[in-house]
Amino acid sequence: MSGTLTANEETQLKQTIEMFEVITQSQEDDYQSLEILKEAYSKLGMHQKAVDASKRIAQAYVQLGQLSSAILEYESILQRFPDDPDVRKALSEIEQKANSFSTPRIETELLDKQAAAPKKLGGGVQSQAPLEIDDGKQSMFKIFVESKILSATDFNQCWITPRLTDSPRTVVEPFLHLLAEKQIYPLDKSLKLLCDRARIGYLPIERYDVDIELARTFARETCYRWCILPFDRLSKSVLVATANPFNKHAARELEAATKSRVLWYIAAPFELTKILKRVFR
Repeated sequence: MSGTLTANEETQLKQTIEMFEVITQSQEDDYQSLEILKEAYSKLGMHQKAVDASKRIAQAYVQLGQLSSAILEYESILQRFPDDPDVRKALSEIEQKANSFSTPRIETELLDKQAAAPKKLGGGVQSQAPLEIDDGKQSMFKIFVESKILSATDFNQCWITPRLTDSPRTVVEPFLHLLAEKQIYPLDKSLKLLCDRARIGYLPIERYDVDIELARTFARETCYRWCILPFDRLSKSVLVATANPFNKHAARELEAATKSRVLWYIAAPFELTKILKRVFR
């Protein structure tokens, strides 16, 4: 497989492996990063490492309670290695666990559909106009205010919801940046908190060879307004760096612009701002 790659593609894949191996060392249940590693290993002909990554993906699914996804991952290994003892043992353990734990994970898309569904009032149907921009404010409020890390006053002082009718001329400063700039809460602690709560890996984006041309295929307004950076493409996925992984409105804008799956990574806001200005200068 690696023989069909150009030298540039091979270099990029090796860099991807280097970066995402670091991410998955600190975020062991970050299955989307493990998926990226598995695919990069496969493209470079590193088949044993690809199998090891697949096993780690299945283990991560088990830890998250997503047993059906874990079974599918393990079965994909058995298609190539039907006698793998580790996989057969793991599947047996999952079967035992499934008898006592079978609560399905509620998908975000289902919640969105329920929230958007028209509600009946007095036998009729009332269509609901959208209330607020779903930019992750409620999720961030729960993390920072309801857990007593910030006061509501400090939170509201730093939260900016851009107007969709405006066309930003520069990057809108993210919430985490303003918290640090106003010396309300340190950036390193905010980033760690988000990684832990969102279960998303942290990416030192300045060290990554960002795909500038890919980033420019997305609207400048979207990237500036939400301070998000599409930085690489791997197979059917677009990798996007953000300082607010709960911003569903930004996710919808990106998904409308690409047929690929969007995978989020957390990055430092000052690094995002610096690279975005270079991309769209």
